[in-house]
Amino acid sequence: MGLFNNIKFFVLCHGMLQLAQLLVSGYLKGSISTIERRYGLSSQKSGVLASFNEVGNTVLIVFVSFFGSRVHRPRCIGIGAILASMAAFLIALPHFFSEKYKYTDDVISANTENVTGLCQAASNHRAASSNQTCSEVHSDANNAVFPILLLGQLLLGIGSVPIQPFGISYIDDYADKKNSPFYLGILFALTVIGPALGYLLGSLLLRFYVDFNTMSPGEFKLERTDPRWVGAWWLGFLLAGTLLFLTSLPYLFFPRSMITEESAAATTECEAEKIKEKKEVESDSTHELSLLQFLKKFPHIMLRTLRNPIYLLVVLAQVNLAAMVAGLATFMPKYIERQFSQTAAFSNMMIGGLSIPSAMLGIMAGGMILRRLNLSVKASAILCSGAVLLAMFFALPLLFLGCPTQNVAGVNYGTAASYRNCSLSCSCSDEAFNPVCGSDGVEFLSPCHAGCKTRNETSLNYTDCACVGPEGSQGHALPRSCGNGCSHLLIPFMVFSSLTCFLASVSQTPSFMMILRTVTPEDKSFALGIQFMLFRVLAFLPAPVLYGSAIDTTCIQWGRKCNRNTSCRYYNMDYFKQRYLGLQTIFVFGGLVFFFLSFLVLKRTESIGRKQSEKMKRVAASEKQDTKDSKPLMMCNDA
Repeated sequence: MGLFNNIKFFVLCHGMLQLAQLLVSGYLKGSISTIERRYGLSSQKSGVLASFNEVGNTVLIVFVSFFGSRVHRPRCIGIGAILASMAAFLIALPHFFSEKYKYTDDVISANTENVTGLCQAASNHRAASSNQTCSEVHSDANNAVFPILLLGQLLLGIGSVPIQPFGISYIDDYADKKNSPFYLGILFALTVIGPALGYLLGSLLLRFYVDFNTMSPGEFKLERTDPRWVGAWWLGFLLAGTLLFLTSLPYLFFPRSMITEESAAATTECEAEKIKEKKEVESDSTHELSLLQFLKKFPHIMLRTLRNPIYLLVVLAQVNLAAMVAGLATFMPKYIERQFSQTAAFSNMMIGGLSIPSAMLGIMAGGMILRRLNLSVKASAILCSGAVLLAMFFALPLLFLGCPTQNVAGVNYGTAASYRNCSLSCSCSDEAFNPVCGSDGVEFLSPCHAGCKTRNETSLNYTDCACVGPEGSQGHALPRSCGNGCSHLLIPFMVFSSLTCFLASVSQTPSFMMILRTVTPEDKSFALGIQFMLFRVLAFLPAPVLYGSAIDTTCIQWGRKCNRNTSCRYYNMDYFKQRYLGLQTIFVFGGLVFFFLSFLVLKRTESIGRKQSEKMKRVAASEKQDTKDSKPLMMCNDA
């Protein structure tokens, strides 16, 4: 078991575990728009889902601060990781008890080659099919989907609680003091790489059809570019959950305490054992408070910490930037997907391949600048303010790099009455959604709404469309969305977005150092615990819900199924851009304001300190002069 007494092996295992844990988190956020489409969720609901893992995390993080080394930390990490892996499997569970995904106007091949959605009279067969679909939607199984997803997220948050705090403290206790920053640097780098790999995994797996495991390739007719396409969102949770479970197993074999690297290198085996026993005694003696005493003491320490103006201002600046990151991580793939007419797989690739690596480079650049220039707290405040100011400067052009909403008949183009008249005899369902692009550039909800009576099986075009083109003409339509024709703006958008991420991330390391240098040594661990708690309560919990609610207000046409709203079909792209990116810019500006205020407070404190120092020097000089003047007098008196 010598391998499990090696702190380097622990660091390796912990790096793999953190990677797997954050892979689940990143994959979920990359799959949000797909889960929305699959189960008919609003953006507000998906925001609640994205933030729900913070609920268990927030409640339990205080107890982690208390228990510290009272418990068997490696074993707690392992049990938490096993619980998190079970949560990942639970999130994937709805796929296996839900009915197969049924998109509207799919091909029915029951004794006929008829294609649903064409302009024709309603049939008993279609009514029966509709009633069957409604009974499936209202079934207990489908009603249980959202609560199961929430429960999975809650358990994922609870299982993740001990992983980072216990892992970092264990490494800090038993690693050589020279090696500890290097080991922790590896872990912090993985906290960025993990979500990036989650998005890239989403980009790969969402190319597979959601029900590919139960259907032959010829059974589903959708293309990946079709607005109704749903990828295999569940598959990533099974893969990431399995990896999380495997990486949790070694923790069950690590000892409660091990010999430090310094002791292993400098002492004999017998002496090392004595040091180990001594360390255990010291560890136990430093946690004499009962849980009740700790809970009573915690509010007092929290208030004392929050009275520190620099600490409070820097944490509020970080909370603003964290809220910006939460909105970017949760809804930026959806924004790219809708704004630039891209697939979910491609949008995930953009986030995982560009935005997150840019943020990682920014964190590294901030650390290098801090180390090379050996910045003071005041200089760190200037660096943070400058970096965030530049980030806001590069964020503003994003508000002008958007696309118009495509023209959708009866939704934002023409009047609903005029388009309903030309397809009046078609008995079109209000719930039908099979977008077609008319030859006049106008998009219709379905071939039926376009008044199309026939379909060319070779070219797959719809013809004899009464509502396409000038009145009285019979145009044709293509089985796809018209799009908004401005995908060329995606590259400049990603460039400015990545630069914004890079510059905002430069402030992360200097701001952490500002906190560590301005709180008293005995309050450092509590200060960091309170900081992460405020991150969750003020940023990671409410921000996704706020962004989701803002996005929902821009919806101009909701999906309908069995007289109930499902996910949004069409957004007003101008409002979507203004409200989503406007929130991002507001949070960046908030970070800038609080960093600048911290600089002003530090400058004022330094000015007051300088004046007091000069006053003390003057007093000391005056006393020295008085002493000199008194010496001759004393000599005369002696004479």
